[in-house]
Amino acid sequence: MSTEFEVGVFVNSVMHYFESAVQQPAACGIPHLAVRRSPELADYTGIVRISGQRDGVVLFTAPRSMLCVMLMCMQDTDLSHEHLRELVGEIAGTLSGDAQRNFRHQYSVSVRSVVHEGDAPMVYPPHRRPIVIPIAWRSYQARLVVCLDS
Repeated sequence: MSTEFEVGVFVNSVMHYFESAVQQPAACGIPHLAVRRSPELADYTGIVRISGQRDGVVLFTAPRSMLCVMLMCMQDTDLSHEHLRELVGEIAGTLSGDAQRNFRHQYSVSVRSVVHEGDAPMVYPPHRRPIVIPIAWRSYQARLVVCLDS
């Protein structure tokens, strides 16, 4: 299975989430490799760990302001820290579910986890450069990060 196909599954998962949950499309920017340093994490990050034929992580990271507006678009008025964690966890859950559907025989997908700002440093597989996919929605910027070993 190619990295391009795998990344495409995750990008499609995020794009579909925006279209169905907030009923507004997001735009995918140009993917790039994180060359000199690890990708910067935003305020809230949903993480999915993958093991099997390839090990690694997939994460969605977004600023608080973006998540708040997403909740408002969903007619939700609870903008608490816990509710924002739940939202980014739901997005990670969507990534996890799509990974299980598409790669069920190749991978084992962990239960999602959520970190807030600097809760814990992100650990990527050694000797791999994460692929960073910018996600734009309205005037906000989030990132999808895919880092799988060979």
